[in-house]
Amino acid sequence: MSHQTYELKAEARERVGKGSARAIRRNGKIPAVIYGDKDAPLSITLPYKEVFMKIHAGGFLTTIATIDVDGKKIQVLPKDYQLDPVRDFLMHVDFLRIGKGTVVTVNVPVHFTNEEAAPGIKRGGVLNIVRHEVEFTCPATAIPDFIEVDLTGLNIGDSVHISAVKLPEGVQPTITDRDFTIATVAAPAGLKSEESEAAEAEEDEEKEGEGEE
Repeated sequence: MSHQTYELKAEARERVGKGSARAIRRNGKIPAVIYGDKDAPLSITLPYKEVFMKIHAGGFLTTIATIDVDGKKIQVLPKDYQLDPVRDFLMHVDFLRIGKGTVVTVNVPVHFTNEEAAPGIKRGGVLNIVRHEVEFTCPATAIPDFIEVDLTGLNIGDSVHISAVKLPEGVQPTITDRDFTIATVAAPAGLKSEESEAAEAEEDEEKEGEGEE
């Protein structure tokens, strides 16, 4: 986990509700809630611009942050945020308190390496990515930035399953009932049409042979 942790200064808010939230946003701030770790939910306000920039910098939902609430520092992991569907305006953020041994569910990006060492791709095959992200459970303090899929040796028609990926200690996929596919190497469109033409020709020959009998 290489994401840089960061700190945000917040203020506790006593009033909640739509009217209060609108007033907060008019003042350049964003309403948020910190919950979890057996403590009561804590309603806060944060500087809108800082949070918006953190979200758009990437890795927001997989990076632990420290929120300074009127001098009290709380370690958190962003769990969700809401955007206005029309204006793409940030409306609200939920944070999960991080305590000792906290386990979280997160979506982790998939990175692919060694495309040049995949014979199928060299022949013009297309890397068909089934999952750009995979959902895992893991310790909150050990969230991987990404998982790495090695494409070395893959031919056209080959698939990469989660069992082929080396995962860090304590990181487990949430899907446990099957060895799901992450990517495949598909035949290029030209090769597909050639193959289908060849298959059709074979079928025609078989039909002709059957007619001669």
